[in-house]
Amino acid sequence: MTGYSDDLRLAHMLADSADDLTMRRFRAVDLRVDTKPDLTPVSDADRAVEEAIRGTLRRARPRDAVLGEEMGRTSGHGARCWVIDPIDGTKNYVRGVPVWATLIALIEHGRVVVGVVSAPALARRWWAARDGGAWTGRSLTKAARCRVSSVASLQDASFSYSSLGGWEERGRLSDFVELSRSVWRTRAYGDFWSHAMVAEGAVDISAEPELSAWDMAALTVIIEEAGGVWSDLSGNPDIDGGSLVCGNPQLHGEVLKLLGDERARASLRAVPPLRPGISGAVRPPRG
Repeated sequence: MTGYSDDLRLAHMLADSADDLTMRRFRAVDLRVDTKPDLTPVSDADRAVEEAIRGTLRRARPRDAVLGEEMGRTSGHGARCWVIDPIDGTKNYVRGVPVWATLIALIEHGRVVVGVVSAPALARRWWAARDGGAWTGRSLTKAARCRVSSVASLQDASFSYSSLGGWEERGRLSDFVELSRSVWRTRAYGDFWSHAMVAEGAVDISAEPELSAWDMAALTVIIEEAGGVWSDLSGNPDIDGGSLVCGNPQLHGEVLKLLGDERARASLRAVPPLRPGISGAVRPPRG
């Protein structure tokens, strides 16, 4: 067990209560959906989950700050902050698509130390605590270890993303297309699922050009504890960087050479490529 065992157990309790709320409202005929100022949807389930999590944290961790997608930040009295995305994938949720999750993270002294991603409609959950490994399963006692893949070449790699729109808006669509043509396989699993599957080795690389801290905080510690590497498009491991690139150590830098901004590309030009040992799984023909 790690020094964050109690916090991890609490995060699982928060996820359990969130799962109960979200599943009761999923595909409900009376689900209420509004449009936020940024033109993204928010449902009554989003608000109910964040309110419930904040209520539990006020009782269990009264000194900790909380940052949530729907209700902003409440101040704390120390160096700890919980970061909450009540429903990552709200557009899927309101359309009855089961790819959505509650994301719960704990930051201490600026570093993510606990992360839980719970996707009850998929019957999946992923979690990690700093120095305790990354895991997937239904509970702390019924879990399997997560490890990133050992695929060492882009031409053998599986790449997942959410949509093309963000890349086009950033003027990076041509770079995205170049990466897509360089890999073995592309799939738009989207949102949290792309990055969670990198952690468990089912997907080799994932990238998103536009994310907020609550979209990625929980995922970053899971990726790290699974042996992976993550950064923003500048190559910095910063949850406020507005973007996310995940992969195993052999592939992360190769992705940044194609998708990264000029600062990331310049720094990578000076670094010799990793010399891989045994590559990962042998890939079948593209199809």
